[in-house]
Amino acid sequence: MSIVLPGERIPAQHVNLKLGPGLLQIPSTQKESPVIATRAGNLEHSVNRSKWWVESNARRYVPAAQESVVGVVVGRSGEGWRVDIGSAHSASLDGLAFEGATKRNRPNLKVGSLVYARVSLAHKDMEPELECFDAQSRKSEGFGELKGGFVVSCSLRMSRILLDPKHFLLPLLGARFPLEAAVGVNGKVWISTKDPRQTIAVLRCIKAVDPDGGGMGESVIKIFLGTLEI
Repeated sequence: MSIVLPGERIPAQHVNLKLGPGLLQIPSTQKESPVIATRAGNLEHSVNRSKWWVESNARRYVPAAQESVVGVVVGRSGEGWRVDIGSAHSASLDGLAFEGATKRNRPNLKVGSLVYARVSLAHKDMEPELECFDAQSRKSEGFGELKGGFVVSCSLRMSRILLDPKHFLLPLLGARFPLEAAVGVNGKVWISTKDPRQTIAVLRCIKAVDPDGGGMGESVIKIFLGTLEI
């Protein structure tokens, strides 16, 4: 991890390179197109170095292609919907952007419906576009309408932490009671449990572990869970 400043060149290279918030690839006539930082922060990358992004204390989500988000439908738009994903502009979700969707067989989303979607298009001069299926398999792979459950807001940094399969929190909670979760990098986490007390426990744990909140570690959370009647 290193600190970068706007305009600084980034050594991001990979066959399937994916750039997240804070990075921009400059078109070039050369063999390689340089990647530069567009904001100050900590330079982060995935284990296999295919995904790169700049982690900062930004409060507003900036959409980036291939990222997963939790959004709420705020209106109709032609044959699709407008979805609030916490960015500067609402995203568009086409009625056919679902697994197996046709003009006669499309989801019946309403204002207020929750969706777990993938950002398919993100550009600073255009509104973001969403899809509810995996780009490669064309299968839903967990994307689509989220029914029931509860949405927890957290910092953008915390949402990326929860997406790390090696992080302790969600596996720890899932070992104690049945839990479904959909984590969006836009700082929204959808959770579904069988008991409202369990939902409250998950909410409190996420807030406690969030670096912008308590920043608690695994040992402290285990003690905390031991005090709850769940």
